Amino acid sequence: MYTTQMDAAKKGIITKEMEIVAKKENMDIEVLKKLIAEGKVAIPANKNHKSIDAEGIGEGLRTKINVNLGISKDCCDIDEEMKKVQLALDMKAEAIMDLSSFGKTEEFRQRLVTSSSAMIGTVPIYDAVGFYDKELKDITAKEFLDVVEKHAKDGVDFVTIHAGINRETANVFKRNKRLTNIVSRGGSLLYAWMELNNKENPFYEYYDELLDICEKYDLTLSLGDACRPGSINDSTDACQIKELMVLGELTLRAWERNVQVIIEGPGHMALNEIKANMLLEKKLCHGAPFYVLGPIVTDIAPGYDHITSAIGGALAASCGADFLCYVTPAEHLRLPNLEDVKEGIIASKIAAHAGDIAKNIPSARNWDNEMSKARQELNWEKMFELSIDPEKARRYRKESSPEHEDSCTMCGKMCSMRNMNKIMQGKDINILREDN
Repeated sequence: MYTTQMDAAKKGIITKEMEIVAKKENMDIEVLKKLIAEGKVAIPANKNHKSIDAEGIGEGLRTKINVNLGISKDCCDIDEEMKKVQLALDMKAEAIMDLSSFGKTEEFRQRLVTSSSAMIGTVPIYDAVGFYDKELKDITAKEFLDVVEKHAKDGVDFVTIHAGINRETANVFKRNKRLTNIVSRGGSLLYAWMELNNKENPFYEYYDELLDICEKYDLTLSLGDACRPGSINDSTDACQIKELMVLGELTLRAWERNVQVIIEGPGHMALNEIKANMLLEKKLCHGAPFYVLGPIVTDIAPGYDHITSAIGGALAASCGADFLCYVTPAEHLRLPNLEDVKEGIIASKIAAHAGDIAKNIPSARNWDNEMSKARQELNWEKMFELSIDPEKARRYRKESSPEHEDSCTMCGKMCSMRNMNKIMQGKDINILREDN
């Protein structure tokens, strides 16, 4: 018998989830099992999530993407959020996080787990205020842990827990001024709780009790980055790195209990700092899978942050990040609508795939080579089928129809593909003549 995927791997047991992931990744299952035993790969798969189609996150695997959803006080339509869930599943996002922050969130969370084949993540501290109908200051350490267990019992596969912002990290933050302070929602709530109660972070103080819950349900611990930079001015500063060091220590403690771990990272960060940050995380956190938000590489593009994020995400993935959290055009502005979610997913999928090409993930280039072949053959239908967004590709083609089907309205008969095909076949090129 085994308690978690990591426990099974250490005991030499191959689980059905390992078999699924090995097949998806075209990886030797013994190699996969070793990586899981070492903590370099995680398979978040709660024992109570019966509809999951398991995915692996970590070294040597395809870069995965996560889609954030959830209700808020201003936008609390659960049915509308379920439409976004279905869109994310249709677009083959590997993970969905419920970031609901208003009222009784249990209904949405349980519907999400029941209907989703993707991994499900949550941030239990968001739920605590509504769950207990108490002000933040009055929630006890035990009550915080009880909410985590409630989410685990409901079947979520991974939880973001900001255990690294302990009193020591908080003091480093206080001594090192930031432009945007603490921008992590969960991190700011825990920092406020610590200040209001003059106590240690309950998730740090009672970390062993947290691990008890994780081990019981095979709940993967996504160690949150409370001190992630919220502006490029604050990246790679003292409190970000201090917290990362604490997360490395907490990772080893989790692995001793066979609890799977993912490390969360920045945030906002200039391009030239991304490579070093990926190296730091892998070194300080012992090769644990790295989950990044973006990074967003410039702060000046509200309405276009799916683009700023994709730029940083592609570079991060190429340098070792394993898991990308999508960012939508609505980031920093409002709750995303359906179209925002679609744009965010597409941008993140492009970034993840670009990173996989650079990381030499087996077969990553095959998709691109098939598309290039279709372009060379001027096979428009095949190009649409291979597109990351076939509907948009078809629409653009239809909106501007060329005179000759073997070209487009950009180049017409000067199309390089068309003319090279003719020349390579020993044919004449007719640019001015009316014949085809």
